[in-house]
Amino acid sequence: MLQTADDLGKLLLRIAVGVLMLMHGIPKVVGGIGFVKNLLASHDLPTWLGYFVYAGEVVAPILLLVGFYTRAAGLVVAVNMVVAIALAHGGQIFSVTKNGAWSLELQGLFLVGGLVIALIGAGRFSAGGKAGTLN
Repeated sequence: MLQTADDLGKLLLRIAVGVLMLMHGIPKVVGGIGFVKNLLASHDLPTWLGYFVYAGEVVAPILLLVGFYTRAAGLVVAVNMVVAIALAHGGQIFSVTKNGAWSLELQGLFLVGGLVIALIGAGRFSAGGKAGTLN
Protein backbone atom coordinates (compact mmCIF):
# COMPACT_ATOMS: atom_id res chain seq x y z
CA MET A 1 0.00 0.00 0.00
CA LEU A 2 2.76 2.43 0.92
CA GLN A 3 4.65 1.70 -2.31
CA THR A 4 1.48 2.31 -4.35
CA ALA A 5 0.95 5.66 -2.62
CA ASP A 6 4.58 6.56 -3.33
CA ASP A 7 4.20 5.70 -7.00
CA LEU A 8 0.92 7.63 -7.23
CA GLY A 9 2.64 10.67 -5.74
CA LYS A 10 5.37 10.43 -8.35
CA LEU A 11 2.75 10.14 -11.09
CA LEU A 12 0.84 13.19 -9.85
CA LEU A 13 4.02 15.27 -9.65
CA ARG A 14 5.02 14.22 -13.18
CA ILE A 15 1.57 15.08 -14.52
CA ALA A 16 1.47 18.46 -12.77
CA VAL A 17 4.93 19.58 -13.89
CA GLY A 18 4.54 18.03 -17.34
CA VAL A 19 1.15 19.54 -18.18
CA LEU A 20 1.89 22.98 -16.75
CA MET A 21 5.30 23.24 -18.43
CA LEU A 22 3.86 21.98 -21.72
CA MET A 23 1.31 24.79 -21.55
CA HIS A 24 4.27 27.19 -21.71
CA GLY A 25 5.80 25.32 -24.64
CA ILE A 26 2.76 24.99 -26.90
CA PRO A 27 2.53 28.74 -27.60
CA LYS A 28 6.18 28.66 -28.64
CA VAL A 29 5.49 25.81 -31.06
CA VAL A 30 2.50 27.66 -32.52
CA GLY A 31 3.82 31.22 -32.44
CA GLY A 32 7.57 30.74 -32.61
CA ILE A 33 10.39 31.71 -30.31
CA GLY A 34 11.02 35.28 -31.42
CA PHE A 35 10.78 36.51 -27.83
CA VAL A 36 13.35 33.97 -26.68
CA LYS A 37 15.73 34.86 -29.53
CA ASN A 38 15.40 38.57 -28.73
CA LEU A 39 16.09 37.86 -25.08
CA LEU A 40 19.22 35.89 -25.96
CA ALA A 41 20.40 38.63 -28.33
CA SER A 42 19.93 41.24 -25.59
CA HIS A 43 22.38 39.23 -23.47
CA ASP A 44 24.86 38.90 -26.37
CA LEU A 45 24.18 35.17 -26.68
CA PRO A 46 23.70 33.30 -29.97
CA THR A 47 20.03 33.27 -30.95
CA TRP A 48 20.18 29.64 -32.10
CA LEU A 49 20.30 28.69 -28.42
CA GLY A 50 16.63 29.64 -28.33
CA TYR A 51 15.71 26.37 -29.98
CA PHE A 52 16.67 24.58 -26.76
CA VAL A 53 13.49 26.02 -25.24
CA TYR A 54 11.64 23.32 -27.16
CA ALA A 55 13.60 20.67 -25.26
CA GLY A 56 12.73 22.21 -21.90
CA GLU A 57 9.13 23.19 -22.56
CA VAL A 58 7.89 20.59 -25.06
CA VAL A 59 10.01 17.43 -25.28
CA ALA A 60 10.87 17.10 -21.58
CA PRO A 61 7.26 17.65 -20.42
CA ILE A 62 6.02 15.00 -22.86
CA LEU A 63 8.64 12.58 -21.51
CA LEU A 64 7.50 13.40 -17.97
CA LEU A 65 3.88 12.68 -18.86
CA VAL A 66 4.75 9.37 -20.48
CA GLY A 67 7.27 8.43 -17.81
CA PHE A 68 10.18 7.72 -20.10
CA TYR A 69 13.69 9.05 -19.46
CA THR A 70 12.03 10.78 -16.55
CA ARG A 71 15.10 11.69 -14.53
CA ALA A 72 16.78 13.28 -17.54
CA ALA A 73 13.56 15.11 -18.45
CA GLY A 74 13.25 16.47 -14.91
CA LEU A 75 16.81 17.75 -15.08
CA VAL A 76 16.13 19.40 -18.46
CA VAL A 77 13.10 21.19 -16.99
CA ALA A 78 15.19 22.39 -14.04
CA VAL A 79 18.02 23.65 -16.27
CA ASN A 80 15.48 25.35 -18.53
CA MET A 81 14.13 27.23 -15.52
CA VAL A 82 17.60 28.25 -14.32
CA VAL A 83 18.27 29.75 -17.76
CA ALA A 84 14.83 31.42 -17.87
CA ILE A 85 15.34 32.93 -14.43
CA ALA A 86 18.83 34.14 -15.29
CA LEU A 87 17.87 35.69 -18.63
CA ALA A 88 14.32 36.91 -18.12
CA HIS A 89 13.85 37.31 -14.38
CA GLY A 90 17.29 38.04 -12.95
CA GLY A 91 16.19 41.33 -11.45
CA GLN A 92 13.26 39.69 -9.66
CA ILE A 93 15.11 37.01 -7.70
CA PHE A 94 14.79 38.86 -4.40
CA SER A 95 11.54 40.72 -5.10
CA VAL A 96 8.07 40.11 -3.78
CA THR A 97 4.64 40.99 -5.12
CA LYS A 98 2.39 43.59 -3.52
CA ASN A 99 0.77 40.72 -1.60
CA GLY A 100 4.09 39.58 -0.18
CA ALA A 101 4.57 36.50 -2.36
CA TRP A 102 7.87 35.75 -4.07
CA SER A 103 7.79 37.17 -7.60
CA LEU A 104 9.27 34.00 -9.05
CA GLU A 105 7.24 31.39 -7.22
CA LEU A 106 6.00 29.73 -10.44
CA GLN A 107 9.52 29.53 -11.87
CA GLY A 108 10.76 28.30 -8.50
CA LEU A 109 8.14 25.56 -8.39
CA PHE A 110 9.06 24.40 -11.90
CA LEU A 111 12.75 24.42 -10.97
CA VAL A 112 12.30 22.48 -7.74
CA GLY A 113 9.69 20.17 -9.30
CA GLY A 114 12.12 19.27 -12.07
CA LEU A 115 14.90 18.63 -9.56
CA VAL A 116 12.67 16.46 -7.38
CA ILE A 117 11.57 14.39 -10.38
CA ALA A 118 15.22 13.98 -11.40
CA LEU A 119 15.99 12.69 -7.90
CA ILE A 120 13.01 10.39 -7.28
CA GLY A 121 12.33 9.06 -10.77
CA ALA A 122 9.10 8.06 -12.46
CA GLY A 123 7.78 5.27 -10.27
CA ARG A 124 6.04 2.20 -11.56
CA PHE A 125 3.15 4.06 -13.24
CA SER A 126 5.24 5.01 -16.25
CA ALA A 127 6.24 3.76 -19.68
CA GLY A 128 9.65 2.85 -18.32
CA GLY A 129 8.39 1.31 -15.11
CA LYS A 130 10.97 1.17 -12.36
CA ALA A 131 13.65 -0.23 -14.65
CA GLY A 132 16.76 1.74 -15.44
CA THR A 133 18.49 4.64 -13.77
CA LEU A 134 16.79 7.22 -16.00
CA ASN A 135 13.32 6.30 -14.79
